This record gives sequence, C-alpha cells and structure tokens, in this order.
Amino acid sequence: MPASSRLILCPAASMPSYRLPTIALIAAALSCQPANAWFRVACTTPLVQERLDPIISPGVSPSNHVHTIHGGNMFASNSTYDTLRTSTCTNCLVSQLLPYEDQCWCSLRNLLSGFPKLYFQDPRNKSFTPVPDGGLLVYYENRGGNDTSNGGTGLKAFPPGFKMISGSPTRRSRKFTPGEGSQGELAERAIEWECLRYTNSSTPGYNSDQTVGGFPTTDCEAGLNSRIHFPSCWDGVNVDSPDHTSHTAFLSDLDNGNCPSTHPVGLMTILYEVTWNVHAFAESWNSSSDPWPFVWGLIHPRDLIVLVTDGLASDPTGYSWHGDFQNGWDTQVLQNAIDKCNNPNDQTAQGVTEACSFLTVTNATTAGECKIAPTVSETIDGLLDKLPGCNPIQAGPQDATLHSDANCQLGVASPTPTPGKSAAMGNFVSVKDQQVLILSLGAVLASMLFGL
Repeated sequence: MPASSRLILCPAASMPSYRLPTIALIAAALSCQPANAWFRVACTTPLVQERLDPIISPGVSPSNHVHTIHGGNMFASNSTYDTLRTSTCTNCLVSQLLPYEDQCWCSLRNLLSGFPKLYFQDPRNKSFTPVPDGGLLVYYENRGGNDTSNGGTGLKAFPPGFKMISGSPTRRSRKFTPGEGSQGELAERAIEWECLRYTNSSTPGYNSDQTVGGFPTTDCEAGLNSRIHFPSCWDGVNVDSPDHTSHTAFLSDLDNGNCPSTHPVGLMTILYEVTWNVHAFAESWNSSSDPWPFVWGLIHPRDLIVLVTDGLASDPTGYSWHGDFQNGWDTQVLQNAIDKCNNPNDQTAQGVTEACSFLTVTNATTAGECKIAPTVSETIDGLLDKLPGCNPIQAGPQDATLHSDANCQLGVASPTPTPGKSAAMGNFVSVKDQQVLILSLGAVLASMLFGL
C-alpha cells in the first residue's frame, strides 16, 4: 500500500469515476506489500469553526487562530476526556451503540479533531476569503512492528486523556535532509500536501516531497490535498507533555517501521486528510504573475504569534499545516477494533469500516445535523480585511516570530466577489478505494503478459 492515502474528486451527484490505471500504477500496485488492517471515518461539514484550542490553550477564549473542529458536540475551550464522552452527537460517520462514544477533534462522537483553516488572499485588494473543503477523512491504521500482523505483541488503544499534535504552526521551511530518519525529519515528513491533477497531464502535480519551496505555484484543478500523519509510538506513561509531542514518537519509516526504545508502546497510526477547492478561485489570480495566494490562517497562542502583514498572509509556505488530537474513544471499543478487526484476508484490510462489527457507521444526513453554536463572537467567513485573530504573515524561511494583538478588530471587506466559475468540488473518494480496481486490473494485465 502507498505510504499515504489521497482523496480523489468525483463529479457531483454521480457514481465514482476512475481513470484507467497506467502501466506504472499497475506495476506499483503489484509491488505493494499486503496491507494491514485499517478503517476510516469521514466527517461532514464542521461541528464548528472558531478560535478555540483545548489542547494548546485550555480554557482560553478566544485562542489565536481559527480551527476547523470535527467530533463530539461537547467540544469547548476546556474539553476533557470525561466531558467529551458526554457528547450526544458527532458530525462524523461512526457512532458506537454505547452510552458514550469515540471522541477526538477529528472524528467520532466523543472524539475531537482540529486543523487550521485555508484562506484565499486576493492579490488585488489583499482581502481574505475562506476556501471550501470536501470534509475531513480520518484513517486509523494498524502499522508498525508492534502490530500482530507484523509479528509484534499488539497495538494499544489510546488511553483516557491522551492528547497530541502533529506539525508546528511556526514552521516556514524544512530543517532536515529528507529521508535521514531522525524524529525531527519524520515530523517534517508527516506534513504533506499535493496539487491534484486528473485532467491536465502537461502540468506537473506538485507535492510536498518535490517542492522544496513549499506550497505549489499553480492552480490545482482537482484540489489541494493536505495530509497529517500523527505519531504512532507512546512512552507508555504520559498522556500529554508540555509541548504535546515529546510523549510520542514516529515509527522509523513514518508510515511503518519500529518504535524507538524511548517510546515502546505502539498505537494506531492516525492520518488526517482534507482536500481544498482552490480551483474555485482560479479566475481570481494569475499563476504566471501572482504569487501563490492561499495561506493557512493560523498561529497557536502557545507562541503568541501574529505575523507581520507583507501582502501574503499568515503562512504562505504550507509548512505550518498541523493537526490536534484529543482522545475520547471508549478504550475497550477501540481495543476490540484493533485486536479483532485485523484480518489481512478480509475487508478490514481494504478499509471497509462496516466490516468491523465493533464500529457502527451512521449516515451523512444525521452526522451533518450535529452542530454547536460558536462561543467566540466574530466573523470568520465571507470576505475579510484581516484574518481572524489579526494574524498577518511571515514567509520564512526562519520560524515565525512572536507577536501578540489583544485588541484585534476585524472588518468585512466589500463587495463580496464570487470566487471563480468552477463547479462544486463534488464527492471525494479515497484513492484506497481505487486500489482494489488497480490490483484487479494489475492481475489481469499480469495474466495477459506473463501467463500467471
């Protein structure tokens, strides 16, 4: 299986359409090792979008930048494991038939997930408009040497109260040589993005491995796909740490490999995936003359960062993409899913969530109705003259510097333009759904070519 998954765009209100796999894709598929078990949770429109962050600044309202929140409806600035588990609904599509259900800022009833919001900055008037996205997809994967499928003693469920973050909101460039394997380099490699192209083969598909300078420089007609890998190894003692990262570590090969001796306990590997409709703004900028106009509207209050406006905004490089995870899973439910939905020979190896009897999949309509009212009274959507939190920009390459603005006043720019003339993003389908087709076609091709 590929080291990371991607979402692909399908035409709205239509059946998923697949491109015929190329010989190279088929060869790659044929060379893949058998997949370990995994499942995924799709999340609908956000539970809420506002400047709250119970991991980095618990109890503080507002925090410094807007988070897009997915999960249980007991989300608050001071959310805890116990309060999350009293949630009565979730905007994500898995809900256990238990008194309390999964939680984390990115999926399930009592689970919460969060990540920064992407904005378009008009190169003419410097105003900001939020970029629509296709929802959040969260992968839970049995990976690494501790997994029983790899001969290990078994992965463990996230313990009550467990929190972690992946990525740094201050980062503006790479600091490590790609592939050298240190924990710092793995943390950089864990943040990915890709300019998806399925119609224009003459234009390169930029991604975070190829573009040393960060974000792409051209339109992405099939969307900007952003991914966050979370650490899969735990020290076995601390459910959190002052920096929210040092109690965890990455597998030696990020998506597989072994845990370091300092963090011997294997956890499920979590991957967040969001695809943003940057193509909706294609007619509002000129890629041949304008700089990339999309920015993460962020900065954690942990660092009191508000960047200096210079005509870009917050982070124009892409390197500050990050995600938060606050656990609220029923421990036994998740442990059952890890231990008993781990058969490489059935649908659990294909990411079919319904194949795991311990997980109950709900419908998108029900999940989409789960919302909470923002507690921070401010405008975060529409056409803005500043980013929420008055977060201007630094393009690096050095880390963002400290700044604080306690008296942020947002104005609404006018008039409000209609972004581009593009069709809606439509339905997103994971490339993992394509892999069965690719493998099947690969087997047919192999049979024809080699008489297998």
